Amino acid sequence: MPGQWDTVAVDGDTMRCYVSSPEGPGPFPGVIVAQHAGGVDEFIQTMSDRIAAAGYVAIAPELYHRDPNPEDNPLVRMGRLRDANVVTDVNAAFEHLKGLANVAAERTGIAGFCMGGRVAYLMATHIPALGAAVVFYGGNIMVPWGEGPAPFDGTDRIRCPLLGLFGEDDTNPSPADVAKIDAELTRLGRTHEFRSFSGAGHAFMNEGRPSYRKERAEEAWAKCLGWFERYLS
Repeated sequence: MPGQWDTVAVDGDTMRCYVSSPEGPGPFPGVIVAQHAGGVDEFIQTMSDRIAAAGYVAIAPELYHRDPNPEDNPLVRMGRLRDANVVTDVNAAFEHLKGLANVAAERTGIAGFCMGGRVAYLMATHIPALGAAVVFYGGNIMVPWGEGPAPFDGTDRIRCPLLGLFGEDDTNPSPADVAKIDAELTRLGRTHEFRSFSGAGHAFMNEGRPSYRKERAEEAWAKCLGWFERYLS
């Protein structure tokens, strides 16, 4: 079933969200899909559709909706994001998702890719009601965007089971960063599982990039869906 664009009110403005749903009346569990640096582009829409095909209502909020210069390089736009706004925007998408007629509001998770992996980790520290989180190679988790603490600093607030999927050849997050986050979650007794794939670097899930690694991507996707099956279904 093809997705659609919904409009969500936030901070006196509007934010577009790509929503993709399974066939049938539901109710289905919901999954927030956090964008990568390229925004809610073909890749994020495709991943949202794949999540919907697996039996979840997916919503991908356009986190660049506040940015006045859409023609700028995606990495430049990403650098202008601030955690306070990201939290507000994802919360607005979360509330919209829970209000959809075909969504089981009590069974909602989040998944994110690249910067979206960081957003998924950040929101796991801010939304206690999340049932599961999946972080695909989220970098800069130890770095705040704007004023306030970094996502890593809020690790003790994470309550949902968290799956991390990384590439061993990545530099952001590096294997050392992954090990540090893993150790902190372990120290705090948080339910989590981390998997680092050999021969894969950043963005190994993205078929449109040279970084794509088909075998690793398929294995990571199976683990993602298995995580949601275990904790949301």
